[in-house]
Amino acid sequence: MPISRAAIATESGERLINRLCKHWSHKLEVEYTERDAKIVFPEQNSTCLMHAEASKLAVSVEAPSDETLKQLEGVVQSHLERMAKDETLEIVWQN
Repeated sequence: MPISRAAIATESGERLINRLCKHWSHKLEVEYTERDAKIVFPEQNSTCLMHAEASKLAVSVEAPSDETLKQLEGVVQSHLERMAKDETLEIVWQN
């Protein structure tokens, strides 16, 4: 399965994980701690993993096809940007 990864420079990784997981927990399968998260997108048979470090948020998305992967990169990115509020995130996906 194709995988994309992004290392996002931010001091707010833990806050982003918390906000995003609370938001998605109403409709997706979500497991998270202060520093780690796993979000399952059952309809797309895909998974997003996040890990907060002191100055970055590591994000990976795994999907069954390149098309689904690109779609979920956009979904995850737009939601992270929304949860960041006034902080500008530079998100560059690598696969």
